[in-house]
Amino acid sequence: MIERVIIAGAGGQGIMLLGKVLAEAASLKGLQVTWFPCYGAEVRGGTAYCMVIISDREVSSPYIDKADTLIIMNEPSLLKFKDRIKEDGIMLINSSLADSSSSSVKNRKFILKAMAFTDIASQLGSVKVANMVALGAYIKNKPLITKKEIFRVFEKMASGKSRALITINKVAVEKGLV
Repeated sequence: MIERVIIAGAGGQGIMLLGKVLAEAASLKGLQVTWFPCYGAEVRGGTAYCMVIISDREVSSPYIDKADTLIIMNEPSLLKFKDRIKEDGIMLINSSLADSSSSSVKNRKFILKAMAFTDIASQLGSVKVANMVALGAYIKNKPLITKKEIFRVFEKMASGKSRALITINKVAVEKGLV
């Protein structure tokens, strides 16, 4: 088994954190992982992306040409990465900030799932957790890991931080699972 994921959005949307939590959770489950953050010249608001590979065997390269799953958090990322998905892959689009009905994704041979990640996060009180809503949607569609592993990562990464921070991120993942 091998799962190749590209996560793309704007700098400041928590793209790297989403990828890191996914990779850490898969590692906790005993799977082999790579997490490849791509920073380049991106600044807050510019396009940022990362690549995560999850496998039951050793991963030889962290680079992904065509993803099994593409998580798109905004319109510029959709335009930039729409051709980086396998024909039978799954594209998860943040319909709050990207047009899932645009001609750039119509008539393609992949599964398109749209969810308003940012709107849902806003209803929770912080658009900053839209990335965790997306993570919940990912594990709903690709159950390689569970929320249990994700929540363990939250506890590990946020040790010493406020319980409220951990709680809102857990709730965001739960909302993505709906």
